[in-house]
Amino acid sequence: METQITPSNEGIIRAAQLIRDGQLVAFPTETVYGLGANAKDAEACRRIYEAKGRPPDNPLIVHIPHRDDLSGLMRGAMNNQAERLLKAFWPGPLTVVVPCGGHISSVALGGLDTVAVRCPSHPVAQKLLQLSGCPIAAPSANRSGKPSPTTAEDVYEDMNGRIPLILDGGPASVGVESTVVDLSHEIPILLRPGAVTHQQLEHFLGPVTLADDSTPARSPGMKYRHYAPRAPVQWWDTDDVDQALTRWQSLAMPRERYGLLASEEIGRALGPALFYNLGDNDGAAAQNLFAGLRTLDRERPAAIIVVWKQSTPLGAAIANRLAKAAAPNPTGDDNE
Repeated sequence: METQITPSNEGIIRAAQLIRDGQLVAFPTETVYGLGANAKDAEACRRIYEAKGRPPDNPLIVHIPHRDDLSGLMRGAMNNQAERLLKAFWPGPLTVVVPCGGHISSVALGGLDTVAVRCPSHPVAQKLLQLSGCPIAAPSANRSGKPSPTTAEDVYEDMNGRIPLILDGGPASVGVESTVVDLSHEIPILLRPGAVTHQQLEHFLGPVTLADDSTPARSPGMKYRHYAPRAPVQWWDTDDVDQALTRWQSLAMPRERYGLLASEEIGRALGPALFYNLGDNDGAAAQNLFAGLRTLDRERPAAIIVVWKQSTPLGAAIANRLAKAAAPNPTGDDNE
């Protein structure tokens, strides 16, 4: 199969037709690029799992164009607090898990009785949803376990020969996958942190508990190791230049064999041969994290060292991804 990268304004009509025909299309969202298929078509959803090498028990996030479309996918109704939450953050980088009311392929549900739903804000994603005329199941458009793609070129690196079309809408503006909150319980559960923070969720919903190891995996990004490049990742949880320099100088292997993902200030102090600027705040770090991991990994370093410390609530999402990327013994999973 030949994979084409097409500017979104030129390829959107063809992309919608491919979705209607049961094929796969990679497309931009504000968080990361998604790998989309008709969420009602079981065979199309199976193609997502095959293209990604994704475990079949890992549910897909279903994308819809309008907030009102959620009622046709869920069982029951939203309470007033949840309605206010969606009015505040949809369209946007928020996924809600609700009891499934049917109309979605069981393949996309990963064997669960709930469905994860998002209304994206990216104009290309919105137009694709409207032209396709169906909900689109779309995990991140990477091979299972790798860092999520934030550009069309990242998608091509993983999906060349596996899908027919990639819509190029430029770099993702958020850079990390959506926040996922489970609303199928009396007390909501934050399953995955993202750009919509825990504090923002509690402002609308009241108490929101944090997922732990005993929480059922009703969302992508909860199992195994993922977000990981080929090279091992070490996360140094500091923003102190002297501490970072001391650790850098004590590395076991020659320092030119390491890649460094850090702020420009720390990069100048450590002077690595392979460096990617993570940025000097959490917003920039979220945008640059996956791009930096992928860029450094192409140089085949012995390891990638990430020097970063959380400074805002958004940083919880970055910390979550870094902890998983640095986890040992990968067994393969997905991100979005």
